[in-house]
Amino acid sequence: MTTTKVWQVMDGSNPEMLAEQLEEAAALLRAGELVAFPTETVYGLGADARNTKAVESIFKAKGRPSDNPLIVHIADERQLDELVLPYPELAGRLMKQLWPGPLTLVLPVHPEAVSPLVTAGLSTVGVRMPDHPAALALIQQSGCPVAAPSANRSGRPSPTLAEHVLEDLGGKISGVVDGGATGVGLESTVIELPDSNTIRVLRPGGITAEQLQNAAPEARIDAPAPTTSEVTEAPRSPGMKYTHYAPQGDLVIVQGDRAEAVRYIQEQVNGTRATELKTGVLTFDERTASFDADLVLTYGSEQHLEQAAHRLYAALRRFDAEGVQRIWAEGCSEEGIGLALMNRLAKAAGHQIVRL
Repeated sequence: MTTTKVWQVMDGSNPEMLAEQLEEAAALLRAGELVAFPTETVYGLGADARNTKAVESIFKAKGRPSDNPLIVHIADERQLDELVLPYPELAGRLMKQLWPGPLTLVLPVHPEAVSPLVTAGLSTVGVRMPDHPAALALIQQSGCPVAAPSANRSGRPSPTLAEHVLEDLGGKISGVVDGGATGVGLESTVIELPDSNTIRVLRPGGITAEQLQNAAPEARIDAPAPTTSEVTEAPRSPGMKYTHYAPQGDLVIVQGDRAEAVRYIQEQVNGTRATELKTGVLTFDERTASFDADLVLTYGSEQHLEQAAHRLYAALRRFDAEGVQRIWAEGCSEEGIGLALMNRLAKAAGHQIVRL
């Protein structure tokens, strides 16, 4: 078992202090070790994207299927020249407006630029520039493009705190950069550009369809329904295949009229009490008082879905910590960040959705 070191990042606004705090972590990345670090979305599990042995360690530590590609994180657009082939002008405009930020672009990969395990055998690679001072400093100081899926056991809720990383991967990785709670709380939006005028959303996330449209008003946005069933072909990006983000208890989403949803969920909770299974409800502030279950957690206000995005994974982990076996979660609007939120909920629930 590896001893997992923790580096506390005390002041993200001081580049010199950051560089000093992250010197050891960056050296470990260069040496082919695994280091988890905070981004503005969730904590990522980083390895040198060029080093096949290091990338293999990611899949082993997470228990991640090998046909699931990894996103490569960079700290400077100049790194793109080594990673990808010439890309559309539209991609450059989106980078200029939305990087650094929670946007991953799937681009044609430069032959032999990264380990074939990163691309899962595809001719493309997902690239993003995270909007977090510790992430950017670590990548910059390591001197390598960093492949980094979420720093959790595969299938579990993604980590939004360093302690979540340690729960899942402590003893399996060399270190964790502890930068406190992440901001967005949901992974990046992943897009591809099938032609010069289309933005296809492969995975909704921290950048909304509306933001993409604002950045490229002339482009057509091809966004998926958030609750479509799993794909069976080789995934083009992370998060397109397999049940992800799941708590240990059985999770069901309830979508529809609010009063009907409250009535239905409470009936299910009451009916479950006879089985002695521990029950949980995930709801919004406006209705927390309406439920009587063993554990009632809130997303925050339904008027501010960014709060729900920020709190989702921590709530799912709390249900696990409390041993909750049956969970009902209120669905939400699929506008804005709600699209990504419903996408993650649907995957966490294995697409068990009750529509009223």
